[in-house]
Amino acid sequence: MIVFKTFLKVLNKSKTPIIMYTVILLCFAGFNMQTSENSTNFVASKPDIYIVNQDKEEGVTKNLMEYMKQNTNVIDLLNTEEAIDDAVFYRDVNYVIYIPQNYNEDFQKGMNPEIKIKSTGDYQASLASMLLERYMKVANIYQKTMNSEKELIENINKTLSKETKVEITSKLDASQLEKASFYFNFANYSLLAGCVYVICLILSSFREEKIAKRTIISSMKYKSHNRKLLLSNGLFAIGLWALYVLLSFVLIGDIMFTMHGVVYIINSLVFTICATTIAFLIGNLVNNKNAINGIVNVVALGSSFLCGAFVPMEWLPDMVLKIAHVLPSYYYIKSNELLTQLEVVQLDTMHEIITNMGIMLSFSIVFMIIANLVAKKKRKIG
Repeated sequence: MIVFKTFLKVLNKSKTPIIMYTVILLCFAGFNMQTSENSTNFVASKPDIYIVNQDKEEGVTKNLMEYMKQNTNVIDLLNTEEAIDDAVFYRDVNYVIYIPQNYNEDFQKGMNPEIKIKSTGDYQASLASMLLERYMKVANIYQKTMNSEKELIENINKTLSKETKVEITSKLDASQLEKASFYFNFANYSLLAGCVYVICLILSSFREEKIAKRTIISSMKYKSHNRKLLLSNGLFAIGLWALYVLLSFVLIGDIMFTMHGVVYIINSLVFTICATTIAFLIGNLVNNKNAINGIVNVVALGSSFLCGAFVPMEWLPDMVLKIAHVLPSYYYIKSNELLTQLEVVQLDTMHEIITNMGIMLSFSIVFMIIANLVAKKKRKIG
């Protein structure tokens, strides 16, 4: 009871960093929610193009122009190269098509006349290029087999009018899962930083000379003392975890009431246990309170950057990810990323996630054994 009361007194002095890490989590999570809401709804848009027609507007030439007008926004410009170059430079148009003289006649003869283009090189220009290439491929195929211009154009239009019906059968709310994944990935930093800072501060306070000497001469065994400290620190870590889980229901919403949400919560709980043992080990290794801020930066920030808490894993170099395999955060964040790809949460689809949780618990056991050995050795030296 004496250990727990002392623990609470020290914890009360550590309110500021806990609040700070929570505010950081809320700010970044809130910003991500706002960004996701603005960017997850796809709206089809037509590229802006300009057509320079040097041929008569008839036959295949006319049909090509009509096809492009149906699928793009044809912009009116002054028909000079200077005006066209300015429009491309300032992105007023994405794509410029030059139809040469006698194009229709040469095409009918199978001469394959060249259509020149100018492009901004962006995705809108790529879409316009795809439309033009689609038309040309279909037209070239039919030109080799059709003698009648009317029949040629009819077959081109008939083929181009066909559309593939796409039916989305997945009920997976990808945008909500991405929000949840980002939130819990970033919680890697907040949980780890909070646990390391507070637990190291508490342990260093218990190892102040006067308190340490009283503990050594007391009848309390070091294992019992360590166990009580670990339980006290565990209660703090669970409280911090519960706070972040509660905030996830507020920020993320309905997805947290599904099986996906349950697994996110369980995964974060396992990581919290691991973070507690990491902090307990560091706290037993380090006595200097002034070094705690530096340790938090190295451990929490370092592992968060290396393991994909701030930057998605798919953007990280392979070498970085190989190094990250030695850190518990990698397996926590990896599980969060895997959850975004699971349509149905079942035992047979969660093998890798369960394995990752097992690895994190294995890390916890190893850290706890090392922490006890370090504490025992220091107590003998003292």
